[in-house]
Amino acid sequence: MDLIEAIGNTPMIELKHVAVGLPNRVFVKCEYLNPGGSIKDRTARALILDAEVRGLLVPHRTPPMTIIEGTAGNTGVGLALVAASRGYRCICVLPERVAVDKRVALLQLGAEVFIAKAAGIKSPDNFRNVAARLAEENGWFLANQFHNPANLDAHYGTTAIPGTGPEVFEQMGGVLGAFVSAAGTGGTISGVGRFLKEHVPGVQIVLADPIGSGLGEWINTGQLGPDGPFTVEGIGSASVPSNLKKPSVDYAEKVGDAEAYAMVERLVKEEGLTVGGSTGVNVVAALRVAARTDLKGPVVTIACDQWDRYRSTPWMKAWEAKEVEKLVFLAPYRAP
Repeated sequence: MDLIEAIGNTPMIELKHVAVGLPNRVFVKCEYLNPGGSIKDRTARALILDAEVRGLLVPHRTPPMTIIEGTAGNTGVGLALVAASRGYRCICVLPERVAVDKRVALLQLGAEVFIAKAAGIKSPDNFRNVAARLAEENGWFLANQFHNPANLDAHYGTTAIPGTGPEVFEQMGGVLGAFVSAAGTGGTISGVGRFLKEHVPGVQIVLADPIGSGLGEWINTGQLGPDGPFTVEGIGSASVPSNLKKPSVDYAEKVGDAEAYAMVERLVKEEGLTVGGSTGVNVVAALRVAARTDLKGPVVTIACDQWDRYRSTPWMKAWEAKEVEKLVFLAPYRAP
């Protein structure tokens, strides 16, 4: 087995404590157990393998070909790992607000890291636009996760690429009432949603969207919501990525930062799941969906990434400070 083959086939775990008393069971697919610690390993694998099939990338060439991507971190980690295993140079352009932990992790994985100043999607200084410009100027391969249809293949599945959707279907025995997921690029919810809608009659596909992102309003009303502040990383947007397919999604639930971070603490302490903030958003929304009485089966959501890449963030530091107060210092032992 090589790295490519180690991606996917992640376990499905039932939430037996935070979902207690609800009329529908809730399960999380533990994507944080992929080699790079997130669901974006799947995206990275699909983007690179597709580019190789199309002749845009050639592995193990001398000098190595270059992959560049604008990323909030997790896709960058996946790209860095797959690039290392296949002999590519990897450059990641990160927005300024991304946790320092992710910057350091990417450097340790051998990627080159460029930090773009905070700028809206229409600005040439936006991290995604910077990556696209550098790719064009230098002849590098732009992974283009927000618009590359290979991202959808990672979750819908093809003959060459195992999909998240088929895995969910198989693990649940084809029986589920709803699938809930946040969207950054839209690949996960659109790919899984399309597959499940083709195979599970009546299944509901629900977008979990942070308050401050405009995507939830776009799903519910057809109009982008206001661009507001939020701190959960890697999900939400002020623009609609082309990989977010509205026909694959039924409606959206909006979740605040505080709710998400409180749920992360519960998931760690009550379920033993060491996850990040986007998983908190997913689970809060999934519990709301599971409270409905009109579903035809359990609810499935995604545990997106590990908590270790958020140690430097204010919400993690506040949690750690609270826990440090609980330390018990023992007096030195004195023999009687």
